[in-house]
Amino acid sequence: MSITAEQVTEALKAVKDPNTAREIAPGRSLKVLDVSGPDVTLEIEVGYPAKSQIEPLKRLVESSLREALPEIGRLDLAIRSHVVAHAVQHGVKLLPGVKNIIAVASGKGGVGKSTTAVNLALALAAEGARVGVLDADIYGPSQPQMLGIGDQRPESLDGKTMEPLVAHGVQVMSIGFLIDIETPMVWRGPMATQALKQMLTETNWKEVDYLVVDMPPGTGDIQLTLSQSVPVTGAVIVTTPQDIALLDARKGLKMFEKVGIPIIGVVENMSIHVCSNCGHAEHVFGQGGGRRICDDYGIPFLGDLPLDLAIRERADSGAPTVVSDPDGKVAEAYREIARRMAVTVALKARDMTSRFPNIVVQNT
Repeated sequence: MSITAEQVTEALKAVKDPNTAREIAPGRSLKVLDVSGPDVTLEIEVGYPAKSQIEPLKRLVESSLREALPEIGRLDLAIRSHVVAHAVQHGVKLLPGVKNIIAVASGKGGVGKSTTAVNLALALAAEGARVGVLDADIYGPSQPQMLGIGDQRPESLDGKTMEPLVAHGVQVMSIGFLIDIETPMVWRGPMATQALKQMLTETNWKEVDYLVVDMPPGTGDIQLTLSQSVPVTGAVIVTTPQDIALLDARKGLKMFEKVGIPIIGVVENMSIHVCSNCGHAEHVFGQGGGRRICDDYGIPFLGDLPLDLAIRERADSGAPTVVSDPDGKVAEAYREIARRMAVTVALKARDMTSRFPNIVVQNT
């Protein structure tokens, strides 16, 4: 018995991607639909890295189609991931070799922002994305040690630009690669911001889907420079449930809003501590603060992370949790947060500047 492409299209409307809560194959996401008698060939594209999600999505689509259209014979189904560049601040051009820049920020220090940033970057890479990490904390760079490459130096093949270092499959650049580990950066704001611009624009990023920028704490010169002249797709705010941390997190959130950078969501770090001896769970820094910020400002809550000794130990040793214990519960929490982050980005408007020609007005 033959079926039609229209029947398949109609049946697909009932299939929702559990990660986006939207139809799995609307419009341009449906790349191939070929029907020959009872046989169907389908190719569907999702806009976020989805290595671990491909097989569950395929099972979902196949079971739904066969339930709706029992007469389907052979079903050749492919689901692939393709990350595109998304819209940034008005008037700011995209960075060559980088599709999306995600700023991971906090209003204050000591909330685990850098550890969160590196684990989210590694989680995106584990899902199949090409990922870069820029350590924008000029005064206190920590990514070289966290990624276990603090003793390396970047190369320059042309004497003008730098090649990013690579750790655990992630491209990395930091001022920490260029100075002695014990040298304090006694620089005024303009020098620090100039160093940030050089690292960002003079690094040969190699077709990066996501460049995760580990921001310094606060709302100073570097944050303003990044938000005004760097094409940022969105910002992730890291906080703890503690009231003091939440006050500063709100300031950081409002700063990004004022300069036109959308907030991707909030991550609540050190949310709960579980005693390794007795198993008692305790909210050391309070409870539910991250969710309250999200409710107040109408932004996504990406997830929470525990206060866990192993997270600190693994980051200090140069092998963060996502790569040193990929099957553990904490690594799974990082992957879920990274997936929600990537899905939120995927649902944003695409960058269309490459579609428009450059217009030059000349006297004739």
